[in-house]
Amino acid sequence: MVSEAEYLEYLRAERRGFAWVMQYHGGLTPAEAHRAAAEHYPYEAEDDPYRTLVFHDEAWHWAMQAIHGERYASEHPELAHPSPAYQALT
Repeated sequence: MVSEAEYLEYLRAERRGFAWVMQYHGGLTPAEAHRAAAEHYPYEAEDDPYRTLVFHDEAWHWAMQAIHGERYASEHPELAHPSPAYQALT
């Protein structure tokens, strides 16, 4: 189990990554991208049994799936792995 501080750090990092992808690959404005990230990664209560489940794949994956659909990796193989610019966020 992760502490509240660890959870909040994961949440911030994943929201930041998701918003970056949505802005630079999805064409959203910064405000739209941040809203999309907050919607995809809502705060979940400490007693939620699936609280950290969304973290099992990184934000790159979830954002690419939102932009291009579930088959993005096979239909856009160049997007199957995070870009160096995305990786620089972490």
